[in-house]
Amino acid sequence: MAADTLVEFDQYGFGLLHEAIQIAVNVSIASGFLSGKYRSEKDLTNSSRAGYVKKYLNARGFRILEAIDELAKTYNTTPTQISLAWLIQRQSITAPIVSATKLEQLNEIIKAVNLKLDSASMELLDRASAYDSDE
Repeated sequence: MAADTLVEFDQYGFGLLHEAIQIAVNVSIASGFLSGKYRSEKDLTNSSRAGYVKKYLNARGFRILEAIDELAKTYNTTPTQISLAWLIQRQSITAPIVSATKLEQLNEIIKAVNLKLDSASMELLDRASAYDSDE
């Protein structure tokens, strides 16, 4: 099964985890949303990704960004690296599928592979990304 993004993963992930089904995530950082690049509709102006990212500009999306920002400070790293490390450490993820158009993005991806989040950090991200009954 493939989930389009890490943000959408939790719709599928926990139920499938118990069934030992692996998931490939196609757009691991939600078209840049989980990098912290897009935090408002104004940030989407002139972005080719606006149509993909706008759906994440909601309470759940902002909770996830808040947790990612907190951990980026704690680990002295970037939101992108936290997002990818979270994905890499998920048991039900076969492989994150990532892309880079710039050398600096590739370096972020490489650094994320070596970043190990502790269990409290993983739980913080899992709680932040959980769907409320309203969402």
